[in-house]
Amino acid sequence: MSILLKNIIRISIILFFQVFIVTKIPPLHQFIVPYFYFVLILWLPFKITRINLLLMAFLIGTLMDWFFKTPGLHAAASLLMAYLRPYLVNLLLPKEATEWGNEEPSTKTMGSVPYSIYIVVLTLFHHSYLIFLEWLQFGSFLYFIGKLLATGIVSLLMILIVDLFFNRKSKSR
Repeated sequence: MSILLKNIIRISIILFFQVFIVTKIPPLHQFIVPYFYFVLILWLPFKITRINLLLMAFLIGTLMDWFFKTPGLHAAASLLMAYLRPYLVNLLLPKEATEWGNEEPSTKTMGSVPYSIYIVVLTLFHHSYLIFLEWLQFGSFLYFIGKLLATGIVSLLMILIVDLFFNRKSKSR
């Protein structure tokens, strides 16, 4: 299966699950709003150009904004995460590890610790910016911190679960 077709199917499945299943679950608490659509940006190949990475992030974020009726919140957070992604990958991995062509970030290609750092840091940046933009409407700092922690933890757990379902075959490091 071609890489383009595989990514189109992956995007369709994850966006469908995020929009039509996860958002229909009654909220567990006012702080817990699970997001995991941004895993699509995390899983893009190492060799994707910066402009294509930013365009994909903008497209995915805009789709989420359209479904959630939030003007620009998800697009802004996705763009920030996509902008920071190459810098973080360069910090965590040696240059030759990112030159594998169409390899995707995973525990097999990056190793367990760098992949965990990669996921946690970018999730925190994404959620911090998204929740900060929401917080500007509400104004309570404790709300901001509580929602950031609760949403971040739930989203990280969902990413681990989704990572288990999508068995991405890669070269080991």
